Amino acid sequence: MLLKSLLAVTGLVLIAATPALAQQVPAVPAPVPVTLDHADTAVLVLDITTQTCSPQPNCLEFVPRVANLLSDARARGVYVIYSTPATSPPILPDVAPQQGDPVFAGLGQDRFFDTALDEMLRARNISNLVLVGWRENGSVLYTAVGGNLRTYTVVVADDGTSAATDADVAIGRYQLLTQLNANANNEPLHKSATTLSKTDMITFQ
Repeated sequence: MLLKSLLAVTGLVLIAATPALAQQVPAVPAPVPVTLDHADTAVLVLDITTQTCSPQPNCLEFVPRVANLLSDARARGVYVIYSTPATSPPILPDVAPQQGDPVFAGLGQDRFFDTALDEMLRARNISNLVLVGWRENGSVLYTAVGGNLRTYTVVVADDGTSAATDADVAIGRYQLLTQLNANANNEPLHKSATTLSKTDMITFQ
């Protein structure tokens, strides 16, 4: 009764809110094939370490696919970079850096923030960035945003990343395609935006 009186005096309208659990994340388009020039492309491997990946079955599951992608990239001379959390834990052996691969520690989930990543990429005239690693709604998402802000065209290998829950994965996919310079229809290599692909759909030439 008191609530009704207050609403009548103030003129406010009470609107029923839809419970968050009842809302659905919109469907995301399927991953698409992309072909990238080895000379202007880099692969960034995020947080596939003993600290972040080993406790997560969803992370360990995609490691062999990332290893295959790295093998293909290196065979074509693609620039490969690694980033770890600030504590710099060991990178898993199956995807370990090779001689000459830069490894840097990130202070935040956006690995462009307060690091030399942008300078490393600009020095090699990189314009396309492939992201793999842990996790889709964490470092992968925020580094993609950081890359798009700096005009990089980003490709996320959807089967080379994951997250703790299906909901986290769904949210990560949706945000990757709808943030900033949106690519909601997942057009291949939409400039300065993010494309969702898969490790076996990414070709280096």
